Order: sequence, then C-alpha cells, then structure tokens
Amino acid sequence: MSISSEVSRTLRAAVAGNRSVAAFYRARDYRPLWLIGGMVRPEAEQVIELVRNSAADGLDPNRYNVDGLAEAVAAAEGRDPVALARAEALLSDALAAYASDLRRASSVDMHYIDRDLAPQTLSATQVLERVASASTVREGIDSVTRMNPLYTRLRDAFANFNGPAAQAQLVRANLERARALPAEMGRRYVLVDAASAQLWMVEDGEVVGNMRVVVGRPGEQTPMMAGYIRHLTLNPYWNVPPDLVPRLIAPNVVRRGVAYLDQQGYEVLSDWTADAHPVDPSTIDWQAVADGTVELRVRQRPGPANSMGRVKFMFPNEHGVYLHDTPNRELFQHADRRGSAGCVRVEDADTLARWLFGARPRPESDAPEQNVDLPEPVPVYITYLTARPENGRITFQNDIYGRDRQLLASVGGATSASRR
Repeated sequence: MSISSEVSRTLRAAVAGNRSVAAFYRARDYRPLWLIGGMVRPEAEQVIELVRNSAADGLDPNRYNVDGLAEAVAAAEGRDPVALARAEALLSDALAAYASDLRRASSVDMHYIDRDLAPQTLSATQVLERVASASTVREGIDSVTRMNPLYTRLRDAFANFNGPAAQAQLVRANLERARALPAEMGRRYVLVDAASAQLWMVEDGEVVGNMRVVVGRPGEQTPMMAGYIRHLTLNPYWNVPPDLVPRLIAPNVVRRGVAYLDQQGYEVLSDWTADAHPVDPSTIDWQAVADGTVELRVRQRPGPANSMGRVKFMFPNEHGVYLHDTPNRELFQHADRRGSAGCVRVEDADTLARWLFGARPRPESDAPEQNVDLPEPVPVYITYLTARPENGRITFQNDIYGRDRQLLASVGGATSASRR
C-alpha cells in the first residue's frame, strides 16, 4: 500500500471526531489537503503561527491545541503514515476552528441597513473548502483569515501591547466592534467613529480625507450601523424629531408668540404622511405641546438657519439617521461633540460631496428637497471605538455613551465559552 493510500485510510479515523472536518474529507474521498509528495506542506507553519498568535485576536490559543499541532507537524517529518494523518487532521481542525472564530458573528449591536455589508461568517467546512479551491494553499489561508483594515491594524497594535490587564480587555472589546465590519469594506467608503466624533473617507485602502463630526447626545445616541449612501438631498427640510418639539420649539412659542416660528423658518404640518398640509399655528395649544400632551409635526424650511444646512447624505433607514451639513460651525471646535439628536453633522459637507460625486452637485433652483442619486452607492460605516489603532499604537478614548461595561461583560462571557 502506498503512503498516500495509507494516509487516506488512517485519516478517516483521525477526523471522525470532528463532524464538519470529516464532512470535508468525505466529500474529497479523504484526499489530504496539507500533504504533498509524502511531506507536510510548508504552509503548515503559517497555520501554526496564526493560532499561536491568536491572543492578539482576543481568542484563546489553547483552544487550537497549538503545542500538540506543532509536535504533530514535527513528528510527520519522518513520513510515517500515521504521523502524517495526525498532522493533516490537526492542521485542518486548527485552521477551521480559528477562521470560524475569527469570522463569527460579532456580539455588538450593529444595525445592517444593507445586509450585504454584514461580515460573512464561515463554517469549518466552508473554511476548508475555500482553502482547497484556492489557486494556492497560502492564498486560501489568507482568504479565510482576512479581516477588515480597521480590525487588522488594531490586532497588529494589540500584538505588541504591554499595558495593564484592564486596558487589554478593553482592546478585546473593541476588536469585537471592529469584527462587526465586513472583511471587504469596499473600494470607497465612509467611516465614522462616534466615540471620537471623527469621519474618514477611504479610497483604494488609503485615507484621502478626514473631518470632525457632531454625534448624538447621551440620551439620543448615534447607533452603530452600516448602509449605502444612495443619494444626497439639496435644500433639505428639517423634520424636527417629535420629542424635541416640546423641549425646543413649544417653550419659545409660549414665550414669544407664533411669530417665533416664522422667524426661525418653522412650519406646522397636519401629520407625518407625504400628503401632510400646513396648519395655522395660531390654532395650536402650544402650552399643551410644551407639556407633552399634544404631539405635533414641525419642520424647518430650507435656508441659512436650517439645522440640516444645505445638504443631507442619505442612507435610508428606519432609525432616521443620516449625515448632514449644519450652520452651527462652532460645535466642531468643542472637545465634546455630542450635540445632535442622533444624526451625524459633518464639518465639511462640500468636501464630502465633492469626493462622493467628483464635483459638488448644485441645486437646480431654490425648491426644497432636491435629490441627486449617486452613480454608484458608497458604503458608510458608523462604529464606536474606545480603543483604536493610530500609527501602530493604541489610542484610548472616553466611553462617551457608557457602552463599554456591557460589551466587556459580553466579551468575557464569550471568551469563557470558547474555552470549554
């Protein structure tokens, strides 16, 4: 019996304990993946290094039997069929488990407006099938372990991190946030970090521009989300959120009269439908509105004082969150830029529009709500990082929304579960 035949026969028993791995080998009649010419492929060392350094991914290297794997690969150098089959089985076990853990669904509360922007999870069988079908084994390994650039930079910085244990656990929590972004984020995309209130424009893997932003107040937090910017709206209305009307609008009308509404460009509408019509504000009990017993739809007409500024960047979603211009330029000078009702106010809307379209679209008239479609939708990712990579190091930021505690508990639980 040839060495390859004996290895295949022995491999059947070696993988029997792992159903997913066994299914992969059964479909290929137990033909080895990691052996060539009666020897273990050199790519085995790549797998060993990946699992040995998996602590930098917030994972537990012990889960992948690193020492046993290295010993098995070394023992296979003697070309004994049993040793070769054991090395084959352990290599597949280790890579399948590591890549599946790496690509597991993140535990953070990320809203995917467009589902194709969600990370793609991989089963153990899918991991091995991708490696086997790749042009080379090395390319296959790279494809199943590739993560998004933000995750990769944070992981690489964490690999050299020597800070206190509490900070290390915080980095693991932020790796979980970075894991919520897809491996392939797009050729061009917008990245917003709500924690630092910053925005980056990325093209072909390079940051081509960045700016400050204003994000939601603590009680009206900007959520983590991913969607496509599909169009912008020129000369936008601002539909005042219903909870702001009794706090922002009604008290001023009570004190200053309905003339306040016209001075600020506000108008009252009959309802929230597309067919809503204007309502005479003098017929409204504004004290009742201020007290919260009457709910109104109020919007602000386009103009210099409009809270949306001159343009909105739209990725339609049920949360009513989008990027937009603002006339309140002083807000960007503040260190604490939590000042919106959940939307993201951008510091330089003109630059963002020019980057998206190649030239800033101009309104055809003074008419409100003029939509201009993007020729090709551009992904926007809103994340929240209290530990992020910067020039090869890790920068820690304030937990402005108090989200870390819950995630730290979740990450701790996930880590414990993975070790059982």
